Amino acid sequence: MFYKYRALALAILLTLSCASFAATVCAESNWPSKPIKIIVPVPPGGSLDILARTVAKGLTAKLGQAVIVENMPGGGSNIGFGYVAKAAPDGYTLLVGWDSLAINPALYPSLPYKVENFSPITLAITAPQVLVTGSKLPVKNLKTYIELARREPNAISLANAGNGSPGHLAGALLESRADIKLTNIPYKGGAPAVADLVAGHVDSLMVTLPAAIQHIRSGRLTALGVSSVKRSTGAPEIPTIAEAGLKGYDLNSWQGFLAPAGTPQSIIQLLNKDIVEILKDPEVKQQLVSEGFEVIASSPKTLADYLATSTPKWAKLVKDSGAKID
Repeated sequence: MFYKYRALALAILLTLSCASFAATVCAESNWPSKPIKIIVPVPPGGSLDILARTVAKGLTAKLGQAVIVENMPGGGSNIGFGYVAKAAPDGYTLLVGWDSLAINPALYPSLPYKVENFSPITLAITAPQVLVTGSKLPVKNLKTYIELARREPNAISLANAGNGSPGHLAGALLESRADIKLTNIPYKGGAPAVADLVAGHVDSLMVTLPAAIQHIRSGRLTALGVSSVKRSTGAPEIPTIAEAGLKGYDLNSWQGFLAPAGTPQSIIQLLNKDIVEILKDPEVKQQLVSEGFEVIASSPKTLADYLATSTPKWAKLVKDSGAKID
């Protein structure tokens, strides 16, 4: 009798397991059956926002479902990161991640997520930081900027997209390498920082090139140098910071798409295929390059490897630069 009941129990368990598996397969095969959200962990108008909206438009056309961009700024991007980390792994909540995902573990004593809470989809682009000045500080090159900063420590304000952002660390590295003291002014995103620089409320800014490039081209801002080891493909007229006087200065930013860990691989692979196609479309690629991006459009593994190697590098930079969350 015992064996009879055990066999019955096993049969019921098997039936339930099969039903659950079938439901999962069915859910994956019907994906997407409702709108998809892309979470941008910074305010509208910055380079992450530009990338997210470009890809959302393409995915809407490819998937036949609305792909909505939702800005969720705050906490050095931790609010947006934490939201996606805790979202259902069903392919309906995606993230535009950036350097802060790898930087924040070295800056914050506790976080509402781990890097392992995300499934990489693609390393989409890279973009250098750019040091720019406005009308309030009429210097035209990095040499003059450094000379002025040395004569008057802390007199020059240097804005960035937020404490712990790549621009914050790039500025801290600039101070360290040039042996100068600047006044750190953190904002809640690159777009409001750029707006205040254009308005003359701050002296200078370190921000991703795409966030400032239109104002550089219009003449409202002056670019003193980009942080990458090579000049930008889309703005080759701007020297690198290394060329402008700080040899060995090299810092590049990345942006990519991720999903909550546990998202089915079939959905990850489909998203990778579609996003890579969007980014490599000649018209889209040319537009992104002209805005200061370098298009990468990688496999999921490339982004996973990039995160694994960049996290300790950022941690070292945080330590060496002395950057702190105020």
